[in-house]
Amino acid sequence: MAFVWLLGGLIVGAGIATLLSRRAVHRARPVGIPPADEALQRENSDLVMRVARIQSALDALPIGVIVVDSDARMVVRNTASDSSGGDAHNEVLVQAAVQHHLRAAVRGEHRSQTVELYGPPRRVVIVHANPVANGAVATIEDVTERSRLDAVRTDFVANISHELKTPIGALAVLAETLIDESDPAVLRRLANKTVNEAHRDAKIIDDLLELSRIELAGDLVIATCNVAALVAEAASRNSYAAAQRRVEVRVCDVSADLTINADQGQLASALGNLVDNAVKYSDVGGKVTIAAFPEGSGVTFVVADSGIGIPTHDLDRIFERFYRVDRARSRGTGGTGLGLSIVRHVTGNHGGDVTVESREGEGSTFRLHIPDRPVPAA
Repeated sequence: MAFVWLLGGLIVGAGIATLLSRRAVHRARPVGIPPADEALQRENSDLVMRVARIQSALDALPIGVIVVDSDARMVVRNTASDSSGGDAHNEVLVQAAVQHHLRAAVRGEHRSQTVELYGPPRRVVIVHANPVANGAVATIEDVTERSRLDAVRTDFVANISHELKTPIGALAVLAETLIDESDPAVLRRLANKTVNEAHRDAKIIDDLLELSRIELAGDLVIATCNVAALVAEAASRNSYAAAQRRVEVRVCDVSADLTINADQGQLASALGNLVDNAVKYSDVGGKVTIAAFPEGSGVTFVVADSGIGIPTHDLDRIFERFYRVDRARSRGTGGTGLGLSIVRHVTGNHGGDVTVESREGEGSTFRLHIPDRPVPAA
């Protein structure tokens, strides 16, 4: 930002000098120009070129920059400053704030304001105005994405604190009860509950680590993956939980030759979480079906269950971190609310698409489409 203000100060001086030089050029005689005037014209030409270079540099900046003279008249502005508000209505609001603060900056005041535009789409713009030599400079920065990420981080910290507090509190209560208990039957029951709560904590931490790894992994490790093996791995990974709930996991026939170029680790994680989610939300004795088939330029994975289903008003939110349709049931099944968030991130990393169709009491069907990617050269 200091660099931008420095450029703005240079432009103010250069702009005024350019105006003076242009006047000098107009006053020059058409014939018989003395050597002194020729030197002045060369200086004017060099000055114009320098201003053009600075203007080009400002136009390359992602933030808007507006420079005015000591009378608050505009000297120069870059391209980004012309579309800082988005649509016409928002642009009027942003420019009004800029002009207001520039007039104050000309008087020697330093101004700053965060302009929240509720859209749609919602945008957040920060306007700074500061005095410089012979005028003032204003910068306009769109911080919408930064504001959104800050809100996500705040929500994440609040959610993880809440999610970990419950099982940790339960562990503390169980431990205190165990201290004064002597009945072997009660001790066994309390010990089993302690183990379950410890496993729940471990599951939350494991899911958090997996989500962080997927979000921060950087470039995908693309390799040729056998789709039938991925489906079999997802079924095997959840076989114990399915047996405990007496849920049948049925794998449809998948061609042994069907392959997809993708990040195998991430894809296995996404598919495993879809099956895990289907098993947890299936009724005892229910059925989960896994299928995969080529579609378009990639492969579509389908995981269907005959469980409790998802209410229509929850369909848009089920991929959010820690969001659970039935919190009471999630506590009973050990759900963390992170599985579908992992699926969403894996899908986004691969440029794919994940959709869900569901009816309450009739089950849900998730479709995960992963486009084929070229395998990078060794």
